[in-house]
Amino acid sequence: MTEPAEVAESAQEVVPGIWHWQIRNSGIGGAVSSCHLFAADDGAVLVDPVQLEPERLAELPRPTAILLTSKGHQRSAWHYRREFGAPVWMPEGTVPPDEEPDHRYSHGAELPGGFQALRAPGPGPVHYVLLRGGEPGALVTADLLGGDPGSGLNWGPLRHHDDPEQSRRTVAGWVDLPFTVLCLDHGGAFADGKTALRALLASDG
Repeated sequence: MTEPAEVAESAQEVVPGIWHWQIRNSGIGGAVSSCHLFAADDGAVLVDPVQLEPERLAELPRPTAILLTSKGHQRSAWHYRREFGAPVWMPEGTVPPDEEPDHRYSHGAELPGGFQALRAPGPGPVHYVLLRGGEPGALVTADLLGGDPGSGLNWGPLRHHDDPEQSRRTVAGWVDLPFTVLCLDHGGAFADGKTALRALLASDG
């Protein structure tokens, strides 16, 4: 199973209705693995989940759907599917995961919680980011970026990407997307995500 052993002790509310927590994941050499919970009209949506202390999780809206950006981000999805009865959504074309998801999605699909799935080529053959409209809009960036608000964004381990230059082009294309909050799967959450993204792109060229 791919579920990390570590459990986060606390969650941060980045902006009203969006929570972030993270662990130092021993399964990937102690690097940060982060996840987010988004309040929705009919409950909440958990994206690329890692475990949170049960007492802290009980203080947040109950998850009613779980969205995964790639097979590599199964993490605690099956654990929380059993606990909450929340269906799991996973991209089409992934190699067999640990358990079968309830739904598969493709580029442009409308997902629970107001999310839209967008292909994000570069890191691997099946890799997506999730865009949430409304106010504040949010973008969950999967494996393309790292960093935290204190130190800023970075490109993460581009050497592990199938096509690093395509990864850079993918990220540059996000500037015009309708979002405010930038949610990293390997780092912090940026309440002013566009400013952080523009700073990264400016420093790169």
